[in-house]
Amino acid sequence: MKNGVLQDLNVTYAPGQINDWDGRKTDPALGIQYWYQAIELADIGNFLDEEKIKKDHSIEKKPAIALIGYQCDEGVRRNYGRVGAMNGPLSVREKLAKLPLHFDNKRLVDLGNVACVNQDMEACQQAFSEIISRLITQNIFPIGIGGGHDIAYGHFMGIREAIKYSSHRKIGIINFDAHFDLRPIEDKPNSGTPFNQIITTLRKQNESVDYFVIGIQRQSNTPALFEIAKNETVDFVYSMDCEPSDSDIKKIQDKLITFINNVDHLYISIDMDGFSSAYAPGVSAPSPLGFSPNFVYKMLDFLFETRKVISCDVAELNPTFDQDNITANLAAKLVDYIASIH
Repeated sequence: MKNGVLQDLNVTYAPGQINDWDGRKTDPALGIQYWYQAIELADIGNFLDEEKIKKDHSIEKKPAIALIGYQCDEGVRRNYGRVGAMNGPLSVREKLAKLPLHFDNKRLVDLGNVACVNQDMEACQQAFSEIISRLITQNIFPIGIGGGHDIAYGHFMGIREAIKYSSHRKIGIINFDAHFDLRPIEDKPNSGTPFNQIITTLRKQNESVDYFVIGIQRQSNTPALFEIAKNETVDFVYSMDCEPSDSDIKKIQDKLITFINNVDHLYISIDMDGFSSAYAPGVSAPSPLGFSPNFVYKMLDFLFETRKVISCDVAELNPTFDQDNITANLAAKLVDYIASIH
């Protein structure tokens, strides 16, 4: 691939595919009505070359939002979870294609998927990281679609690489999740280790990261994980406190203000298993407990108003166990909402 993107990595890459984007036919005179009519399909190498030319020649263009899929659930398998999340990116696109589009001030691009080969999750993370880094470097806002939550390690490292020469390079992670995902690596990394990996990787280089988890469920995390969170000064909010009422939202926002003021950039990760299974049955680790979509929408409004959000992803959609595409529809609507408020 051009410019060294994904060269010599044990992954497969496929650009955006027209067959993933289909929807209701409309009168052409009405203009763009749905996502499938607005999305551009691109190959990552060619797209980045074109964007560089535009940047070099100062060509005015709409802000670009790029979707990139992470077709990997090897981390879930290693974590003894229900595999199937590798099909999440396709499922999200199929539902997103059919959603009405209520904004026209952004360029929407599907850059396709990187896919895990021969259980080499680490190579897939590296490939995803390289893409994220290149997109951010060229002022393109990425939305990652998983795949297991091991997407987070590659995603964060891509952000870090993109801003490493900036004077403002303090990254804060906000994770909507029922789990800390702070497990130490015992054999190989998995979908339960990414944020521990991030913390330990940065510590080795005398750096640090601020990590805040929204939606923690006591029954989904061992005492040892709570102890790790305490030792690493990881702040969190319990799922039972994640109610969509204005007063409950305000309490969490007040708690987040100090966190946000201490960082230059925010990376937002949304694990679909943080939602109650009433809203998201098709995940690797479902639970009847969890937050609601309205709660997450309100929190996203608050976070994007800070103008510090640099990148986002949605993880752990598992179409194999979905019911009436409820989870896929929710994940697609989250992507639509993020794109609309960015």
